[in-house]
Order: sequence, then structure tokens, then C-alpha cells
Amino acid sequence: MRLAKVIGQVVATIRSDRLGMDKLSLIKFIDQSGEEESSVAVAVDRLGAGEGEWVLVVGGSSARMSMDSSGQVPIDLSVVGIVDEVTSNNSSWFHKNQQY
Repeated sequence: MRLAKVIGQVVATIRSDRLGMDKLSLIKFIDQSGEEESSVAVAVDRLGAGEGEWVLVVGGSSARMSMDSSGQVPIDLSVVGIVDEVTSNNSSWFHKNQQY
């Protein structure tokens, strides 16, 4: 699992039947300092995270299993949680109701 920030969404109305019509979130991963990494990725998001929210993302077979127990869905990343707070060494990196 990795931390990421939702920075937007991707709209693709024509898709593989196996992908379904779940929301596609545009994300940037969060590094060990709590900062956004430079690369951008797309994750399937059945939870409906909004832009600016921090999320938990899984990849590979875990992402496929989070969408379908057979693991036969063509995805690499899936949002599996919306983060409320992240703390480390008695300090807060992120709190959902505060802006840093």
C-alpha cells in the first residue's frame, strides 16, 4: 500500500468491458517526507475520493483483487481507503480537516 494525493480525474467513456465504469482518479504518490512525487498515475476509485484528498492505493494483484475476487480485472492501481490522518514520530504529516 502507498499514500497518494488525488489531483484530478480521468474521463474515458469508451473502455474495455472488463474495466467497467468506475471512477478513474489522477494521483501523485506521497514520499517519506509527506511531499508529492513528480510522476502522475491513474487509479480506479470506487470510494469516490475528491480532488486534494489523500488516499491509500494498492497495485498489481492487490489492485485487481480489490475490484473483483477473481482478480481478472485489467487494472494496476486501486484506491482502497481515504485517509483521515497521517502521523509519524509524534508529528502530523496530514490531517484531513487541516491544510498544510
